[in-house]
Amino acid sequence: MAKEITSQQEDYSQWYLDIVKKADLASNSKVRGCMVIKPYGFAIWEKMRDDLDRRFKETGHQNAYFPLFIPKSFLSKEAAHVEGFAKECAVVTHHRLMNDPNGSGIIVDPDAKLEEELIVRPTSETIIWDTYRDWITSYRDLPLLINQWANVVRWEMRTRFFLRTTEFLWQEGHTAHADKEEAVAESRLMLNVYADFAREIMAMPVIQGEKTAQERFAGAENTYTIEALMQDGKALQAGTSHFLGQNFAKAFDVKFLNRNNQEEYVWATSWGVSTRLMGALIMTHSDNDGLVIPPRLAPIQVVIVPFPVKEGGEKIEAAVSEIMVGLKAKGISVKYDNDEKTRPGFKFAEYEMRGVPIRVGVGMKDLEKGVVEIARRDTKEKGTVALEGISDYIENLLNEIQENLYQRALNRLNDGITVANSWDEFTAAIEKGGFVYAYWDGTSETELKIKELTGATTRCIPFVAPAEEKGSCKCVLTGVDSEHRVLFAKAY
Repeated sequence: MAKEITSQQEDYSQWYLDIVKKADLASNSKVRGCMVIKPYGFAIWEKMRDDLDRRFKETGHQNAYFPLFIPKSFLSKEAAHVEGFAKECAVVTHHRLMNDPNGSGIIVDPDAKLEEELIVRPTSETIIWDTYRDWITSYRDLPLLINQWANVVRWEMRTRFFLRTTEFLWQEGHTAHADKEEAVAESRLMLNVYADFAREIMAMPVIQGEKTAQERFAGAENTYTIEALMQDGKALQAGTSHFLGQNFAKAFDVKFLNRNNQEEYVWATSWGVSTRLMGALIMTHSDNDGLVIPPRLAPIQVVIVPFPVKEGGEKIEAAVSEIMVGLKAKGISVKYDNDEKTRPGFKFAEYEMRGVPIRVGVGMKDLEKGVVEIARRDTKEKGTVALEGISDYIENLLNEIQENLYQRALNRLNDGITVANSWDEFTAAIEKGGFVYAYWDGTSETELKIKELTGATTRCIPFVAPAEEKGSCKCVLTGVDSEHRVLFAKAY
């Protein structure tokens, strides 16, 4: 594996693509806009999925699965929803192929046209709420807390590994409630679940807030978001949770008898994160030597590499065996790479590229001194450590690396927030990169004009002000009195 990759400073986009390919995370497929997630990349996604799944179940949710195909008529039942997704939908029109009578191969059978076209799901609100009509009749059926792990298709014109692909993997939660307050609390709860996961597992700090009407999910009354800052100064929406009100319940006639035996519509939420988190992981932590993975997401947390010797192999094997037993007893994933066909230097470069948090080098000279060499991926520091108590040392070091990566990203986030009180300050800050905290007059027209002039969009109205608010409460573009500041940024 060649170690060289394009540097962030030279070409950030190419740096990102180089890491995806050379760290063996994903590859292109023959289907335009779709990717193949390779085993190493999928192993990271599985760790994300499993931890999130645990959190969902701990908050009372259950997993289910709904059809990939959605009748076209379903999307037209909620006007804002269909408008939001119409241009991204893949449509199935026929159900059979046949041999071309002219001998040119396989063609679509013209007699196999569907009575109603089917949409390959871009999201599942419509098919799920049509199903919920049969599941919900009484307040005793509520709350209904369902999550689905699935793939979805959104026909993207410009794609990039993990960040924006035609087909991607995700989870989508869909819940039904007896009252508005409970539904709003659910949507905020799940946003907190995402934020905790980002911080605790991905070592990625995020800002929580509410989307503006312009950026709201199609069909939602409120959309809440977690926003992260990448190393190039662009924002990334890492997860969203939506309060849907009664819009979908009314569209699909989902009612229940309340405690007073009166019929009313249920209240709804939906929420999701996707393989876009893989892109967030890469761009939050990685460097010019390759992928950097927080230990809690690393498929291989420790790799042990022996230094080749003519004699003493049995002593090395015995020492490695003892180390591995101790690490596995602590639940630490460890790999022993004793492939003699590959030189240690090549192995070092490969595991550095793949972002393995800790590398342990074992050689006879060190063993005679009762030590081994340890190198950490986050800081590139290496040194010798006593064999005695090595398992405890590595366990503590993994926690230290996890915390260091988070703190490093948190410092970058805090340093990347600029308060702007004038248009000149705003444009200068957007050009520099990062989040810009500025007053906005609350209109979609101004939002779109700012995007046209600077390329920046509103990311969220933060729940907690990320910076001290000074200056007059005037929109930076129009000068109109404004209620609050909003975070702006260029974004993926």
